[in-house]
Amino acid sequence: MDMDESTVARGKAIHRRAERDYRWEGVECLPYKEDDRALFKAVSRQILFSDPDLAGELRYFEVQPGGFSSLERHEHMHGVLILRGRGHCLVGNAVRAVETYDLVTVPAWTWHQFRATSDEPLGFLCMVNATRDKPHLPGEADLAELRADGEIAAFLRDGSE
Repeated sequence: MDMDESTVARGKAIHRRAERDYRWEGVECLPYKEDDRALFKAVSRQILFSDPDLAGELRYFEVQPGGFSSLERHEHMHGVLILRGRGHCLVGNAVRAVETYDLVTVPAWTWHQFRATSDEPLGFLCMVNATRDKPHLPGEADLAELRADGEIAAFLRDGSE
């Protein structure tokens, strides 16, 4: 399937019906990352909407039970809406429980990671700039600084480092 056909509206009205299991017609389910440097486990993504005139992109990520996104930070911010399941997220210096319909804002240059519980997937919509910088992964000094907080250290020990 051509990505332009499935995700770029180009000023046209497009209607894509929801299918079963948090999939949408005509939208390809993709690997979470195409960069093997980042540590993550059991995550997929779908680009639901992208239009150059809007300058934003709406994506759906699904983290399978026990899975997690990469620990990263970057210049662009995220707006996240949890659609399915429960889990935890690290945003900056706080670890928070998340569940369906919670909203999470990830400011620019803030360490963040999302993690599903062991018994159900965690699915969320994520709005970002269509043109954005590449993520920065933590170095040893960054990890040491994060681990200095006991709650964050426990979160990271769950397998994401």
